[in-house]
Amino acid sequence: MNITAPSVSPAEALNGDCHSAQVDRVALQYAMQKHGGVWRSLVMERCMHLFADVPVFIAPAQMQQMREVIGAVERVVALPGWHDGAQEPGSIAKGVFFGYDFHLNSDGAHLIEINSNAGGGFLNALLLDSQREAGWPGAVVAQANLEQVFLDMFRNEWRLERGAAALQNVAIVDEQPEGQYLYPEFLLAQRMFERAGIAAFIADPAALHSRGDGLYLDGQKIDLMYNRLTDFSLQRHPTLRRAYLEGSVVLTPDPAHYAQYADKRNLARLTDAQALRALGASEADIAILQAGIPHTIVVKADMEETLWQDRKSLFFKPNSGYGSKGAYRGEKLTKRVFAEILHGDYVAQKLAVPGERSVCVGDTEPVSLKYDVRCYIYNGQVQLVAARLYQGQTTNFRTPGGGFALVRVVE
Repeated sequence: MNITAPSVSPAEALNGDCHSAQVDRVALQYAMQKHGGVWRSLVMERCMHLFADVPVFIAPAQMQQMREVIGAVERVVALPGWHDGAQEPGSIAKGVFFGYDFHLNSDGAHLIEINSNAGGGFLNALLLDSQREAGWPGAVVAQANLEQVFLDMFRNEWRLERGAAALQNVAIVDEQPEGQYLYPEFLLAQRMFERAGIAAFIADPAALHSRGDGLYLDGQKIDLMYNRLTDFSLQRHPTLRRAYLEGSVVLTPDPAHYAQYADKRNLARLTDAQALRALGASEADIAILQAGIPHTIVVKADMEETLWQDRKSLFFKPNSGYGSKGAYRGEKLTKRVFAEILHGDYVAQKLAVPGERSVCVGDTEPVSLKYDVRCYIYNGQVQLVAARLYQGQTTNFRTPGGGFALVRVVE
């Protein structure tokens, strides 16, 4: 009896072969060296697993579904009722570097979260530029001339708030920035601005001071603040929050962007068909969201019995979490941690398994790494699509062979 083997897509076949494509490390090192030996050494010493050894291949249907989900989310968030009861004032600015993160598997593309200050855009642009001669199958998903695209994005944020006035300087702000894992990216952003004739500073929020008419850094009034803080509402930084509320500095992304998109409770709203109908969402968009976002609920203490029984099919995330901090796969939960989740402002999301990519690490047998796909979005438009390869429960940039990876769509 002949048994027909299940069909494997070209993308799956390529992802399953660790030899199918290898990053040209010489070309990558050359691209890094162009940013200076000090910068390259910083990456090599502190971020050994920043760039993956291989690209990730995806199918056109997966890319199409990701675009459809992003479009549906953008249309729903634009509905007037979405903002009812908002804790933050509306924002004119659009918010730079939104990250729509997807898990891809045989059931399609699944939006697992939205980030309002997604890191990695500058680093992935560098990686993409270094591998243009690689000759791999498929095509990248990226707008042309990404440096100009990124510059135009920041200039548009400024124009929306300040009109025709010239953007003279930018502050890239995070807590103890030189100690941040992605500090090398801050340096890339700084140099991009400087090449465009815009003064750029990397600063801890404690170094910024209000003088009534705006924020100042060492006596210099700051025009625009590129916000990399994970204190999304700025409650721990009252000086910055006051400047944001007063409009004395252009802040991007800002607390309103986080509240409208990235608060994990929004995933529950986006998967509640009845609530979406009440908002006025179209049936077509509701269907896209139902198929493309794993069902999510806001955790409440009275759900203890049901959630514990269903925990193996769930992933738990804090409402205001970031970088996978405090996130747990249900099957690995202890009773103690589960009790904390019940009273800790969490959502529970139906588990969507990530895709896998085979990687040849040293002289060992091929290793199967998980991956997620991040779409970098500005004003609803896809700027760049990249992946993150990792082992373990969540992305970590600690896995040999893993890190940021190029994504190529294979017909």
